[in-house]
Amino acid sequence: MPVRSAWLINRTETESGQSRADTRLAPVGTMSPNGALTSLGGVLPGSQTGEHLMSGLYVFGESAGMRATVAPGRAVIQGQGPAGAYPVVLTDYTSLLLEDGDASNPRIDLVVLRVHDAQFDGGDRTEAALEIVKGEAAATPEPPQMPPASMPLARITVPAGASAGTDGIDWDTDVYDLRTPTVAAGGIQPESWNREVPGGYPGQYRDTVATLQRWDGTRWADYPRQVGGIAPQGALAAGEYTGQYRDEAGALQRWDGTVWRPAVPSTAWAYNNDGGYCTSTAWVEAVEDTKGPTVTATFTVPVTGAILVTVGFMGNNGVEGQWCRMGVNIRKDGVLVLGADEVRSASAGSKTLTSVSDTFRVTGLKAGEVYTAVSAYCSSATSNRGWFDNRYIRVDPLV
Repeated sequence: MPVRSAWLINRTETESGQSRADTRLAPVGTMSPNGALTSLGGVLPGSQTGEHLMSGLYVFGESAGMRATVAPGRAVIQGQGPAGAYPVVLTDYTSLLLEDGDASNPRIDLVVLRVHDAQFDGGDRTEAALEIVKGEAAATPEPPQMPPASMPLARITVPAGASAGTDGIDWDTDVYDLRTPTVAAGGIQPESWNREVPGGYPGQYRDTVATLQRWDGTRWADYPRQVGGIAPQGALAAGEYTGQYRDEAGALQRWDGTVWRPAVPSTAWAYNNDGGYCTSTAWVEAVEDTKGPTVTATFTVPVTGAILVTVGFMGNNGVEGQWCRMGVNIRKDGVLVLGADEVRSASAGSKTLTSVSDTFRVTGLKAGEVYTAVSAYCSSATSNRGWFDNRYIRVDPLV
């Protein structure tokens, strides 16, 4: 079997042991620490065209039957404790024959790359080898235990009754890739087929194709999540520290410790172009004889706590010499914070149809909180129908 390992057997007079070719082929410099004396095992990434993450040690079948093929490749296998890590290389395509399936139940076999080292495992073999670890047949089979000093390459489901004479293994559906990549210390770890492999030390990085991540000692955190970084769309449901920013559908948001708020609040705008009238001498939030709803603009208060409110309408009065006004009630969670007032209103004072508006400043609001500006109307007399059309409210943040 063309499986070789560096640092396993010394060269002897009988020409066995590690050769110069073994040293050249085996990945002797690929060690990513995950403990004081241990290294992260895995397959070296890379493919001939650079199109795929890794092509080495891929397990596949070329035709129906029970024979699997393992592609050439290089790997690192962590041995038992103080044995250290073994650089291993498979130099040629290699076939492995699986046993026929159980008559009644399926089973799960593992294809593993394993190192036998009599100096440490007490056995009688000192070599690297490809092996099939046979599972137990059952109605709901489980994978067998991994042997020591080994690395899984694939999980193969062997159907009940499978054999070369019954079409054997369905290589498109019955094989699950178990390879994980490994790189040298300081290198960026590639993705692991969406399997969670913990980092070996804080400050280690990995590439998930979608983003760069950093191991913080307990988990992989997207690199943009680090202090000062802007988290990309969909990366964070909740912020990780107060003052963190994220991109949300093109808008920048800031985490206030509880919820995401717009980092730069935008202008709020609401309008209704259906006319109505008011005869109330007290402020009311709706006009009569209109199809549209009350005009309500919802806004988020900027860090200054200050806003500019503009109200306007096109209107007139039923009685000459009377007036009608439009203002706003500012509410938070339905509670009135600032009521409408004549000094903060747009006013029409004749029977002639006129467009009027007014802009005023409001301060002392709670930064980051959501408020509503609700239209309010009044008339100079109950006998006067003040007409309001093309009503609007605009709220601009003062930053």
